[in-house]
Amino acid sequence: MTASPSTSSGDKARDVEKGTSEAHLLNTTISSLSWSSISVTTTKSSPSEILHNSTGIVRAGEILAIMGPSGSGKTTLLNILARRPLPSSLSFPSTTPEICLNGSPIPLSEFESISRFVEQDDALIGSLTVRETLSFASKLASRQNGRERLARIESLLDSFGLQDQADTLVGTAIRKGISGGQKRRLGVASQLITAPKVLFLDEPTSGLDAVGSWEVVRYLKGVARRNNLIVIASIHQPSTTTFNLFDKLLLLSHGKTHYFGPVGEVTSHYEGLGERWPVHVNPAEVLLELVNTDFADDKTEARRRLEERQQAWEGSDRARKLTADVASQPKGEVVERGTAADKKPSLPSTVVTLVHRSFVKSYRDVVAYGIRLAMYTGLAIMMGTVWLRLPATQESIIPLTNSIFYGSAFLSFMAVAYCPAYLEDYMQFIKEKRNGLYGATEMILSNFLIGTPYLFLISVVFSVISYWLSNFQPTAKAFFTWVLWLFLDLLAAEGLVVLITSIFPSFVISLALVAFANGLWMSVDGFMVPPTSLNVFWKYVFHYWDYQKYVFENMMINEFSERVYACATTESGCQCMWQTDLADQCLIRGQGVLDQYGYKPGYMGKDIGIMMGIIVGYRVAAWIVLKLKK
Repeated sequence: MTASPSTSSGDKARDVEKGTSEAHLLNTTISSLSWSSISVTTTKSSPSEILHNSTGIVRAGEILAIMGPSGSGKTTLLNILARRPLPSSLSFPSTTPEICLNGSPIPLSEFESISRFVEQDDALIGSLTVRETLSFASKLASRQNGRERLARIESLLDSFGLQDQADTLVGTAIRKGISGGQKRRLGVASQLITAPKVLFLDEPTSGLDAVGSWEVVRYLKGVARRNNLIVIASIHQPSTTTFNLFDKLLLLSHGKTHYFGPVGEVTSHYEGLGERWPVHVNPAEVLLELVNTDFADDKTEARRRLEERQQAWEGSDRARKLTADVASQPKGEVVERGTAADKKPSLPSTVVTLVHRSFVKSYRDVVAYGIRLAMYTGLAIMMGTVWLRLPATQESIIPLTNSIFYGSAFLSFMAVAYCPAYLEDYMQFIKEKRNGLYGATEMILSNFLIGTPYLFLISVVFSVISYWLSNFQPTAKAFFTWVLWLFLDLLAAEGLVVLITSIFPSFVISLALVAFANGLWMSVDGFMVPPTSLNVFWKYVFHYWDYQKYVFENMMINEFSERVYACATTESGCQCMWQTDLADQCLIRGQGVLDQYGYKPGYMGKDIGIMMGIIVGYRVAAWIVLKLKK
């Protein structure tokens, strides 16, 4: 059957689009990346050398493997080449080395705009599809029209063999997604869609089998060749087929270079040193055995031979030629001045993109808010049926007080369930911040905006169920005041989670510290020990900036300030547990209950202002923490 003209022309348009859409990856400005004499030492009282006099050059279209045994300095060198800050435990013994593009050093801001780094444990959002992951990465990196962005996405899906998985979820803890090798390819593609000219990868084959490792490196090599990119990867122990895909090899041991040059010439280099090269053996395994002394029977002899090999490299013609090549690099212009489409998106645009991404995550990943909504709904049902239809009598006053404390305190305490969801966002933020996509301001704003509607929904659902079942003050004003304070309580509790988890991005540590902090706030909020009896240390150091204090106090005022309760009647007459001006009517005015806590109505506006200050304070503190994160 002959295709209709419209269909045929549409197919041709798509073919043309795919054929040209990889043009954004093409590198026409960077011819080489070079470095020389990089040395790094520890900052201990007796410094030890991590890297010694490392020199190298990688040209456009080449893919370099940095290889060596554990502790050889691979990751340290890779981070230095990517212009990442050194940890405080390491330092340069002299001046900071220059990393040159086209023979010239360039400012860090310009380097970040043309380079990307793929982490060893690359953070991907499991509740997004493969196509969505690339789409959001593109929106965060640059301004483009929809047609151009779609063309780039489809091109990368084709280039990395992910077209069949384009609409498959990456995978979450409770829902299986794409394979490990596909995740690695997606991690690389999500960086390439931002059109870098230089790509760094830390152990891209770690955790993959031989086939998975080979396919990741094969796709990398193909993209680098087609688009003239510079690719540098640290790698541990590749298979023979994977090893042979690399163009160049930098072999390290104890921070010193043992070989730098074409992969195909490493065998002849060691044979020239008198080493017997076994046949039918993975060359990467042989090289690692030659430069590893950790498992030698005679470590002294092994270190001596290792030092001889390293000195032989330093005196070799290859080493002298490498030094000359680096020194003779012609200096040239580096960064092309991009069009408007290549400019970074504005702060509002970035925040909108992050909110959109978080929204997709929140309704697909039950860990984000679904589990919490279920937990709070269950708690509301439990509370409403335990404190069921309490009558307006003095016997209900203590149970009502307990219920107010329990509801507000445990809603706050259960905010710890947000820790794992925020940790995933945090790891994504650190990766994207290091790659120059956005900063702490966008992260904090988007996190607050996406969480606020869900927290309000939780407050309403919890209140609708528990408030009327327990028979709190049955007025619309009192109900909506209750909802308001629950909402502020949850906003403050989530702000506390964001702050503590940003400081300690470990699930166990953040969980323990958030639980401890909530335990502290419960102890000094005024329920366990009334403010009139709380000792001065806890009162003035913690009580007044305990957000649970303001929630409990205003919920108590909401319930008791405008309500009366019937006293018990016995044969001997009326017996009131609290003596108020209504005792002669056998009633208790609710204010009498508040007086024992020192609570008085009329300060709700002030207390809301204080709560807003605490909520904003937690977010600003988290912003400062994220701003300082490297």
